[in-house]
Amino acid sequence: MYAILLALHSFVRWLVLASLLFTIYKSYQGWILNKPFTKFDNFIRHSTATISHVQFLIGLLLYYLSPIVDYFFKNFSEGVHNREIRFFGMEHSLMMFIAVSVISAGSTIAKKKVTDTEKFKTMAIWYTIALFIIFFSIPWGFSPLVSRPYLRFF
Repeated sequence: MYAILLALHSFVRWLVLASLLFTIYKSYQGWILNKPFTKFDNFIRHSTATISHVQFLIGLLLYYLSPIVDYFFKNFSEGVHNREIRFFGMEHSLMMFIAVSVISAGSTIAKKKVTDTEKFKTMAIWYTIALFIIFFSIPWGFSPLVSRPYLRFF
């Protein structure tokens, strides 16, 4: 079960990043070019938030099944001084919780805005902030601190 969830979490990460990048692009384009906020724009706003929520739920399941997190809590005084153990036991999960909260807030606030420009601007700003948080909280393969494969297979 753990290996399947880990592979799924790795795959869905790319969906989250792709949807965020596309939604941010469309948001800045709509904001700068003063475009009308269409049903498609609303669909991508909502879809991006939904994909991030699904990813967060998968991550939450992984958090409770992870042997790394289990070790972190059972050996806290030692685990907190180990970069990889601390990253997965504390840093990654906290930052991703914040990022998903930022996406959720941005989506909700944008939905309530009256003008199209305000909707695009709200999405652009909030989703960009979330993207930066996510980008710096993923254990990239190129990271000298904590790295994981770019894609895990089932």
